[in-house]
Amino acid sequence: MVVSGGPDLGTGALTQRLERFRAEHDAFRSAVVNEPRGSDVMVGALLCDPVDHDCAAGVIFFNNVGYLGMCGHGTIGAVTTLAYMKRIAPGEHSLETPVGTVSAILHENGQVTVHNVASYRSAADVEVDVAGYGKVHGDIAWGGNWFFLVHDHAMELELSKVDQLTTFTWAIRQALVASGKAGDDGKEIDHIELFASSRIPGVDSKNFVLCPGKSYDRSPCGTGTSAKLACLYADGKIREGQTWRQESIVGSVFEGSVRVRQGKVYPSITGSAFVNAEAELVLDPQDPFCMGIRA
Repeated sequence: MVVSGGPDLGTGALTQRLERFRAEHDAFRSAVVNEPRGSDVMVGALLCDPVDHDCAAGVIFFNNVGYLGMCGHGTIGAVTTLAYMKRIAPGEHSLETPVGTVSAILHENGQVTVHNVASYRSAADVEVDVAGYGKVHGDIAWGGNWFFLVHDHAMELELSKVDQLTTFTWAIRQALVASGKAGDDGKEIDHIELFASSRIPGVDSKNFVLCPGKSYDRSPCGTGTSAKLACLYADGKIREGQTWRQESIVGSVFEGSVRVRQGKVYPSITGSAFVNAEAELVLDPQDPFCMGIRA
């Protein structure tokens, strides 16, 4: 979480500031999340002044290869950080993101519930021929990012199998691109999500999520869980307000539910984040890797 000292992106909508970030200050993104300071698995977030002053903050999410419209676990982290900085107290707060305003509840116990943007399934039971694996079927869905949610696979979702899972899901992503399958308006599907049964009592599902930079999500993925909830609701497998629990590949759990307003599905995700360090980054122009190691 970049709380101060980040690039001056000016004013205007978060979408405009994100584009300035991308066009004029992308090296800063790399400096924060890439080696030697970061790693491929990190998601960064830049706190910004909101346009709507009723919002607690604006936030732009980024990772090792680019920018994210929305990040569920990142939003939980942003709210936790704002609370740690004593900028907010328990209660409901709004945050501006590039894909719209989201609201979040900071609970007395430190947990955070994120009310996400409207989520939906764009295409059901899509077939894709994956080199080395054969035909795979899944749903294309939006939860703040574009996902391919895989129904049928023979993979074991265990942390010890991460290399095999990464190879498989990366092959799916490449196959989607090669076959021209995309989200609405031709947007690339840059997240791949597998599901299996959870062994934790009371937990409905376990997932593995491949993120855009070819790393896997350590959380159960807020936007991915939102996309899954939208598909479950469309199939009549969950009711409005019903709690559905999603385990990550590392064993953490999010609780999800949906609200329906004017025919649109709005997921809510509850989880926890913890501040584990405060740091001041030093950007020394004499350092050849000052702005990060980039492929």
